[in-house]
Amino acid sequence: MADQTYDYDVLVIGAGPGGYVAAIRAAQLGLRTACAESRETLGGTCLNVGCIPSKAMLHASEYFEAAANGAMARMGVEVTPKLNLEAMHAQRRDAVKGLTGGIEFLFKKNKIDWKKGHASFVDAHTVKVGEETVTARNVVIATGSSVTPLPGVEVDNAKFVVVDSTGALELPAVPKHMVVIGAGVIGLELGSVWRRLGARVTCVEFLDEVLPGMDGDIRKEARRIFKKQGIEFKLSTKVTGCKVKGKKATLTMEPAAGPSTGSGRADTETLEADCVLVSIGRKPNTEGLNLEAIGLELNQRGQIETGHDFATQVEGVWAIGDVIPGPMLAHKAEDEGIAVAENIAGETGIVNHAVIPSVVYTWPEIAGVGLTEEQARERGEVKIGKFPMLANSRAKTNHEPDGLVKIVADAATDRVLGVWAIAVPAGTMIAEAALAMEFGATSEDIAYTCHAHPTHSEAVKEAAMGVTGKPIHI
Repeated sequence: MADQTYDYDVLVIGAGPGGYVAAIRAAQLGLRTACAESRETLGGTCLNVGCIPSKAMLHASEYFEAAANGAMARMGVEVTPKLNLEAMHAQRRDAVKGLTGGIEFLFKKNKIDWKKGHASFVDAHTVKVGEETVTARNVVIATGSSVTPLPGVEVDNAKFVVVDSTGALELPAVPKHMVVIGAGVIGLELGSVWRRLGARVTCVEFLDEVLPGMDGDIRKEARRIFKKQGIEFKLSTKVTGCKVKGKKATLTMEPAAGPSTGSGRADTETLEADCVLVSIGRKPNTEGLNLEAIGLELNQRGQIETGHDFATQVEGVWAIGDVIPGPMLAHKAEDEGIAVAENIAGETGIVNHAVIPSVVYTWPEIAGVGLTEEQARERGEVKIGKFPMLANSRAKTNHEPDGLVKIVADAATDRVLGVWAIAVPAGTMIAEAALAMEFGATSEDIAYTCHAHPTHSEAVKEAAMGVTGKPIHI
């Protein structure tokens, strides 16, 4: 029963993957629940302009390239592809509409009140949503994140010349030359879409390698594959400015390390593009919440610190997802949404942040969970097992030879510390690794687990065999 002094037991601010899941779980646990969301549709960035629409475009563009580059013809399917970009956009929008509508149905099914409007705190138990004021015994901040701006490069999605990830999903035509600023997950995924559809793609990255945070071997192998596919890279390069003239943008760049020896200044260069995609990361959405009113301070990265139970320093206020430390991933937020609702209800909600898989949905996919080899070696001695997809029978028959699986295990205990993979279905394969690590598996445990044949997942077994002894098929 709701306390009569409050409108709700739980008010969730934000209806993204963390927020809507938290609201549903709270309602399932018998708590009177509301969710504040300012978008016209539920689902947050992920469903509206992030994970879901980008995967729709990735999948469609993979079909187009398979037909255009002769991959289908080599398997006896001869077609002459013709790009209908508007139809491709339409199927993307249809997927988004269906899934966001599905969440609205779940809200109604679970009797969750959707409070439409921007939310800001009046006090720890009172929140103004639009023109309405709502009170709740517990408030969960799940406002997600937004694109990090790049000084000197102004995004204007309406003109389609300098865009962020949202604008890159809506391009009305395939650009002749797209420059992607940032070689992280989002930049490589969206850059891959437009490369497949015919654009020349150049990726400019401040660091000396792509995909920061991933295992070193995987990063190098990924860049090799992307280069073979036609993506050009300018690594260790800093973008210092961007000028737009008509339908063209000109970027100015310099070495990330600064001036060349003895030059006294940095060596600058320019790069012209029809479309520039700014993709240098995301920042927590905390502005406008009026956190000052409840005395909730942010850390140096603009995040909200919480305990293991997701409670903040303010009693009755909780936080999950992209606004708290940790990887900005939809599935992390979802698990935290379930956990925070259970904690509010007096149960024990737990998220093992050491086992959060990450996936890059390029072709092939790239996935990892746990520690990289570099991180593991900082903690002690390790053993490594690797297996190339070229030697996997299913990858061979499917004409998908690129990539590998790598397992990092503790040298003394054989416990699996991390698993990394590049393979067409790596995003699905990594679930096996996450489950194994959740149960504290050794590489021997995986090696002695029977895997169906022929499947891509046999590469995981063979990589594990490589840790404990020697794989069979190399």
